[in-house]
Amino acid sequence: MYIFLSNLSLSDMMFSTNIVPNMFTFILKDGEGTISFNGCLSQFYFYGFLGSTECFLLSVMSYDRYLAICDPLHYYSIMNLNLQKQFIAFSWITSSVVTLFPVILLHQLQFCGPNVIDHFFCDLAPVLELSCSDTSIVKTETLVSSIFVVLLPFLFIISTYVRIIRTILRIQSTQGRQKTFSTCSSHLVIVCTYFLTIITVYSIPSNPYSSTANKIRSLLYIVATPLFNPIIYSLRNKEINMTLSEIYTTLKKMQF
Repeated sequence: MYIFLSNLSLSDMMFSTNIVPNMFTFILKDGEGTISFNGCLSQFYFYGFLGSTECFLLSVMSYDRYLAICDPLHYYSIMNLNLQKQFIAFSWITSSVVTLFPVILLHQLQFCGPNVIDHFFCDLAPVLELSCSDTSIVKTETLVSSIFVVLLPFLFIISTYVRIIRTILRIQSTQGRQKTFSTCSSHLVIVCTYFLTIITVYSIPSNPYSSTANKIRSLLYIVATPLFNPIIYSLRNKEINMTLSEIYTTLKKMQF
């Protein structure tokens, strides 16, 4: 689990670093910041690449929790180091390849109108609105990719948690059910926050009202989720809890 968490943390750091510095620059300049066309495409590529990687990593982690809870006797024989490396390699490599296709298609479009993006980063929809070319191919390719990157992993996670919940409900003792569910509660919180915000952002039609709402929802999976990921998972760690308790005790003594 910690191997997958380390990769998730790396993805979160790169994901936020790709967008947040420019976002703060635009805020400090009252929304008058600029970015080059190639810089915009680069930001979009890393945004899609790292966002897709997180979707795959969360799916892999759900399978890891499924094995640990539903098939614990075979967990170590199935989830060995080689399989972990294969899952991690699949998540990073597949995401980098899938995101490359819309970037190539975007680079072939013509932009002959206004050059102001109605967003705080180079997302697909506001960039396509500036193009004077036919964008149907880009939209179709993006739809197909989103099914593979977002919808299928989300359905897979739901299926694993249905089986996990069934297994937990068969546990006779209340303490046993609580202890078992606590091993996957952190992951479930992150999955709900990340996937549901992405689905709502890209499923609502674009209009002046939903555009503003989408910007707010985008902050959830761009800033809030990477921020809370280490906090939520760290609070499950006994050593970190003990350290925080010691720090709190020390600070309390210093006040007197």
